[in-house]
Amino acid sequence: MKNAEELLRRSQWGQALSEEEMQRALAGTVERSFTAGAFICMKGEAVTHWMGIVDGLGKMASHWTSGKTTSLTGISSGAWFGEGSLLKEEPRRYDVMAIRDTRVAFMSRGTFLWLLDHSIAFNRFMITQLNERLGQFIGMMENERMLDIDTRIARVLAALFNPVLYPGTNRLLQISQEELGYLAGVSRQRANQGLKVLEEAGLVRSEYGGINVIDLDGLRSFGE
Repeated sequence: MKNAEELLRRSQWGQALSEEEMQRALAGTVERSFTAGAFICMKGEAVTHWMGIVDGLGKMASHWTSGKTTSLTGISSGAWFGEGSLLKEEPRRYDVMAIRDTRVAFMSRGTFLWLLDHSIAFNRFMITQLNERLGQFIGMMENERMLDIDTRIARVLAALFNPVLYPGTNRLLQISQEELGYLAGVSRQRANQGLKVLEEAGLVRSEYGGINVIDLDGLRSFGE
């Protein structure tokens, strides 16, 4: 997407707003740019904005003082995140890092709460968003505890096609093996091995500039 305004207008909730509501949303939103490796937001900080990825790729993770890191999920173009922390009015419990150069829309808390108060469509979207996010994290706990690494890589790829959380994803994922490794919590070399297993199963094909997903349902059920 070209800019934050296009992100808002193309979002599922944005398409349901009146023009007056949209103008209010746009007035309360700014766009910021982050280079690869930069933190978009950090664990422990005050939560003042709802955020959406205009263009790029982020990783939601938790970094501990011991040096350990837990990867939670990827956040691709078109995705919005941070609504839970914003609604609970508590310090953020996770970090979000730009895996590549990324542009992010920041909607102020005041604007977010105004939309909740004035737009039924926005409320309906938020209920769906929170429900999908809950299902995503329940699935991630299962993946982490019960699945082997190849299957986990398959689930990471499949998760990027959630139509509510990641509406902008197409079948040619513009993601490198290193980036996939970041999201799956494995090395680039191990991500490459996992991709070869998925290619042999006819589920994906590595291409210049990304990964072509051939069988999405197969990715979702791989290893069962």
